[in-house]
Amino acid sequence: MSNMISGAEAMLHALLAEGVNTVFAYPGGTIIKVFDALYDHRKDLKQILVRHEQGAAHAAQGYARVSGRTGVAIVTSGPGATNTITGISDAMLDSTPLVVIAGQVGTEALGTDAFQEIDLVGVTQPITKWSYQIRRAEDIAWAVARAFYIAGSGRPGPVVLDFTKTAQMQQIDFKPAKIDYVRSYIPTPDPVESQINDAVRLIDSAKKPLVLVGHGVELGNAEQELAAFIEKGDLPAARTLLGLSALPSDHPLNMGMLGMHGNLAPNVKTNQCDVLIAVGMRFDDRVTGTLSTYAKQAKIIHLDIDKSEFGKNVKPDVTVLGDCRQTLRLITERMAKATHKEWIESFKPLDKEEFDKVIDNAVNPGQGPIKMGEVVTEVSKQSPANSVLVTDVGLNQMFSARYFKYRMPRSIVTSGGLGTMGFCMPAAIGASFGAPDRMILAFFGDGGFQMNIQELGTIMENQAPVKMILMNNTYLGNVRQWQQMMFKSRYSCTHMMNPDYSKIASAYDIPYQMVTKREQLKDAVNKMISAKGPFILEVAVMEEENVMPMIKPGNRVDEMIFEI
Repeated sequence: MSNMISGAEAMLHALLAEGVNTVFAYPGGTIIKVFDALYDHRKDLKQILVRHEQGAAHAAQGYARVSGRTGVAIVTSGPGATNTITGISDAMLDSTPLVVIAGQVGTEALGTDAFQEIDLVGVTQPITKWSYQIRRAEDIAWAVARAFYIAGSGRPGPVVLDFTKTAQMQQIDFKPAKIDYVRSYIPTPDPVESQINDAVRLIDSAKKPLVLVGHGVELGNAEQELAAFIEKGDLPAARTLLGLSALPSDHPLNMGMLGMHGNLAPNVKTNQCDVLIAVGMRFDDRVTGTLSTYAKQAKIIHLDIDKSEFGKNVKPDVTVLGDCRQTLRLITERMAKATHKEWIESFKPLDKEEFDKVIDNAVNPGQGPIKMGEVVTEVSKQSPANSVLVTDVGLNQMFSARYFKYRMPRSIVTSGGLGTMGFCMPAAIGASFGAPDRMILAFFGDGGFQMNIQELGTIMENQAPVKMILMNNTYLGNVRQWQQMMFKSRYSCTHMMNPDYSKIASAYDIPYQMVTKREQLKDAVNKMISAKGPFILEVAVMEEENVMPMIKPGNRVDEMIFEI
């Protein structure tokens, strides 16, 4: 019996076959047939109307990051499609599974510079795992199945489907496809026995080992394997920005955050350890400082699912290719149980130095203007154990990443590789749909808050329970810090005149409270946490506060400064 449906309807059937339950969308002319089909799927497919296509891409990222599933955005052609490019780029650099479905002109108009035509495949090929134009309805099932397989397997990433009006309109007897193999694409390489054994030998011989924990641990759902690995070997571990929640903040072997604004001890010890074990991380420049002086004394073991990362920035002595959930388990089974008490104790004086010089004053200033660190600390203290931290980019990102306490996996959603201001609000919306049972805490500066401020409309319409903490210092704080440090405090285009956020909150019918005095903070945070739906908590913080310690550009990873 024939079951003829339109290509647009077939696209939705294909998404449902992949287990999709939520799409972040914005309609337009070349995708209108799909939106017409969506009208009949209001019960089985949650449709979130964002206010800008960049918001759709970031919301799909936030959904993916907390749920572990592939996020989906549906937009129109031309500007609708190009507006998603920032989110696609962000997903590529942060290995986030994302499928963007964009409308396209009919096949007869391709190449004619038709209204809202753009070569989306050509534009997005460098920033996706796969980009494909669907010209025939009969290709929809194959293309969607392949897209989700590629986006979600191996090292995850974004895929773009450029969906022509021709394919949307054609009639087809639809049958969903299942793809678990693509020629020449090996998403999860099998572990190599010799690599495992070489890694075990180096780890067993180590006197001063250090584990660097990256985002790949969470992408591979390997948090338990990581804990078993470091506990058997008594291995101190430090985390990258995106790997922060792969290990609970209070784990005794957790030595803090790596990188430019990370903790002193793990950065210094990177250049003192004898074996450095990198797990699912890419040796980003914000982690390594000057490469020519990075960990030259250490033997380096690099575990990763993507062989293109090996030697790209730091040359390893041993590479272990494969899914870290599998490779960590194999290494742990074969390595000797060890203790490194003296080495671990040597981190403590550095921790105390950082506490005395930076942390104590950042979270317990006692007097003067409110500081970002104490705001983050108070919110973290009062929030439920399963809360998710979502950040924008800048000082708010670094302060919240440093001082928030992580108690569960997938508890940080932030733009790491691309550093996208405006990421937080739509990503937090997506996270609220991806993890509806968890509290979503969104930290902003006043700059990033305004970059996608229109998504307050999405929050209002859906009553998305996002708790927004706006730390207002009237500056683009991170750039201002660099201007103070390297350009003699010539604050060019970094001071901001801000709107009255109470009126904006009122216009969107979102509860709001302003904090200007330290004694107001605790009760205001409690009010926000207790609120059932969305909430905006604006805190007037110190205008020219700097996030410290810091590795200045061009410095070694162990050359951290405490003041400018």
